[in-house]
Parts: sequence; structure tokens; C-alpha cells
Amino acid sequence: MPVYNIKKYPDPVLRKKTLRVEKIGPREKKILSQMAETMYSAAGVGLAAPQVGISEQFIVVDVGEGLIKLINPEIVFREGESKMEEGCLSIPGVILNIKRADKILVRGWNERGESVEIPAQGLFSHALQHEIDHLQGILIIDRVDQEEKQKFMSVLKKLEKEFNSSLDLVKKSSISRR
Repeated sequence: MPVYNIKKYPDPVLRKKTLRVEKIGPREKKILSQMAETMYSAAGVGLAAPQVGISEQFIVVDVGEGLIKLINPEIVFREGESKMEEGCLSIPGVILNIKRADKILVRGWNERGESVEIPAQGLFSHALQHEIDHLQGILIIDRVDQEEKQKFMSVLKKLEKEFNSSLDLVKKSSISRR
């Protein structure tokens, strides 16, 4: 199964709030499977649909305890606090210490359309919260203060330059086809 291209910062799709999924059919199952393939091929532990250009509420997570595919996930309970290093496939080169709830309970649908509740703690909790943030257009760089942001501003500027260059190539390509 082909993998998706992972959208990189500052692609606008990463900032959009996603739409709830209303039904689960072959299309939705295929999206989840391709997202999982993409996550594994990129050596990630989680992936959200906006990261592959889909503005719908799909996430996949595997922190080494097996693949979780969730549709319309929401956090219904939070407890405690933990700080952990996090990276993001959409912001390569940036690793940040992010403070999140230590224990959570997530409610959503599995790929069969069944309602599920998933308790999580530690790394699993962080990964789920990270991916659910993506569904709201929130990135790890939004979870740190301005002083911390300054430490990786050069990486963000480089990613912005690469993104703008790729847009320029697309524009030139479409002009030359006319």
C-alpha cells in the first residue's frame, strides 16, 4: 500500500481544525491503513490525518504496544502532569520538552465503528494527546513559551523557506503547462 507524503510546517493544513467523521466505510479504513503505513515508514509513533493533508479526525498511534487506529478521538479525562521530549514528523529537527497530562482517557471509534475508551499513561498518553492536538490545528511549537521558541526559530525559518520554494516550483510548473 502506498504511503502518504507527510506535510511539513508551515503547510496551512496543519493549522486547520478537522471535521468529524460521520461514517466508516472502505475509504475511511483505507485512510487509516495508509496512515499507519506512513507512520511506520517514517519511524514515527503517531500520525494525525492533517499531517497527510486530510482535514478529518483520524489518528494512528503505536508506542510499541500495538497499533491503535482512532476516529473522532476526544480526551474525556485527564489526571496528573508529566513532561516528556516530543518530536513531530511535520516539524523535523525540533525536539521539545512538552508538559501534558500524565493519565488520560480517550473516547472515539475504532475502524469497525464501535465506540471505544482507551486509558493511557506516560508515553502512550503523550502520543495520543499530541495527535489529538493535530486535529485542532495545534503543534508542539504552540506548547512552549517564547523563550523556548527562540531556540529552534532557525529550524522553523528553514522549513518555511523550503515550503515557500516548493510552492514556487508548483506555480512555475503550472504556468509552464499553460
